[in-house]
Amino acid sequence: MRERLPAPSREEITEAAMKLMGTNPFFEVGEDEINGATYRVFKNAPNNTDGLLFMCDLHADKTAVVSGDLRWSFADLAREARAFAAGLLKMGVKKGDLVATATRNTPEWMATYLGTTLAGAVIVPLNGWWTEAEMEFALQDCGAKIVLVDAEQSPKFLALKDTLGLTLISGTGEFDGADRSWTSIRDDGDGEAPPAGVVQADDLMSIMYTSGSTGDPKGVMLTHRGTWSCILSFGFVLSAAKETPKGAAMAEAAGDLGILVSVPLFHVTGTHPVFMLSLIIGRKMVLMRSWKPEEAVRLIKEEKITNFVGVPTMSHELMLTAEAMGEELETLTDLSAGGAKRPADHVKRLADSFKGAYSSTGYGLSETSALGTYNGLDDYQAKPGSCGRAVPPLTDIRIVGPDGNDMPAGEPGEVWIKTPGIFKGYLNLPEETAKTLTPDGWFKTGDVGTMDEEGFVTIVDRIKDMIVRGGENVACLEVESALVKHPNILEAAVFAVPDARLGEAVGAAIYTEPGIDITIDELNDFLEEDLAPFKRPEHLWHFNEPLPRVGTEKVDKPGLRKQLLGANA
Repeated sequence: MRERLPAPSREEITEAAMKLMGTNPFFEVGEDEINGATYRVFKNAPNNTDGLLFMCDLHADKTAVVSGDLRWSFADLAREARAFAAGLLKMGVKKGDLVATATRNTPEWMATYLGTTLAGAVIVPLNGWWTEAEMEFALQDCGAKIVLVDAEQSPKFLALKDTLGLTLISGTGEFDGADRSWTSIRDDGDGEAPPAGVVQADDLMSIMYTSGSTGDPKGVMLTHRGTWSCILSFGFVLSAAKETPKGAAMAEAAGDLGILVSVPLFHVTGTHPVFMLSLIIGRKMVLMRSWKPEEAVRLIKEEKITNFVGVPTMSHELMLTAEAMGEELETLTDLSAGGAKRPADHVKRLADSFKGAYSSTGYGLSETSALGTYNGLDDYQAKPGSCGRAVPPLTDIRIVGPDGNDMPAGEPGEVWIKTPGIFKGYLNLPEETAKTLTPDGWFKTGDVGTMDEEGFVTIVDRIKDMIVRGGENVACLEVESALVKHPNILEAAVFAVPDARLGEAVGAAIYTEPGIDITIDELNDFLEEDLAPFKRPEHLWHFNEPLPRVGTEKVDKPGLRKQLLGANA
């Protein structure tokens, strides 16, 4: 059994990081103005996707993507992306046009993402779990007319095709009604190089939809600079650790890097620190069609996977399944969690089960291009409840009180983040943007946290009325709006219910007339057209009188949760 190697200390990594900024041009830090605010930036970062494909060329012969029996090298991925970009340009796609995707994680999705942004267009990764109504809202909101669709998703879009004037591209699996196939577009551009330097640093790269406390999903506008700020920041952290003797020994023992891609690529965690970071560090990406712990164990063993990223539920299920199968998964070096807080006892259990691996966690948002905090190696074992310190060297974190001043160490306040990974704003929502971005460039997350004397942040609550269910954001207002469409529901309040597996589950209290009974199965059937499955209530309470209220006449959700959940509220 491979034993866990000693990790470099925080002080050793910090010393190495300072040297790295002075010797590696990639990590040289300066200042620049973005949207009227001054930020620390990587002075020599590439401006666009040309740089990502250049990194692919450097790793040309190494395996980049594994999906079932299909294996692409980095050279293959770069070639397919360039060909797809040239094919899009022949279709008439211009700089700033939008191309949406609604597929599972596939190599073609990756080439589409890179090719679209290489051509100067903007990629819009849609949540594959959304209903037809949710897809329709997002497409109308952003105005994308070209959509890459899998056969299994096609019915949602065929119903919208004429109304919205969509051009449907079949991705995995052909379907009647598709206008083009992915292969035909790629073939049109095969062997041609799209013009370089089309895009500038602060041009839009993607629009990623995230649930908001106002109900409807919000389009988060992300830039090329934001992407490079993210992936170079995480590359900086990895490089600094490798510059220490202990870190170098860990890297040598790990060998070639490989990551199991079990998170959806339509989330910022999937696109930035998983997908695009892998391009610059030459890390093999092994795609899973859907999460199955037994299959994950098999793939980690066969493909010699070193890195695993998923919501805490997934690493816990992986551990239990590996133990049941008698597999030690010796190649694993890091098990990272995002999207939700990992229970502290899971951190110790993972360390006991996977003897050669460290676990880690972090905190970031779509609005910050996934930049925020990181907690790993020995620090995570010592402070398992914390999401870590600000990711160096570009990101800053504040804990801010109601008066706008920083809170003392250990005192709760709103978490504010400043990073060049910051979004340009919410699409079509200037007032929402103004509420969350300060004139000097700080993003107000809406999350409540504390920071200790060493800079470690712990998230303790949310100002936003939001549920995080297994890494998926669920806006309470959106679910409430769908519930009260039921003819027998007079009032609804939705809130988070603690869940050992998912972190949080969706709970709902409904007010109906006396004598009216609605089962949870009936309710889920009613909500099928309006809400994706992960947004539908899993816990239901009936009231035959109006729900309790506070003095402002708003439903008293804290009191309601305490009444219904008791000590677990």
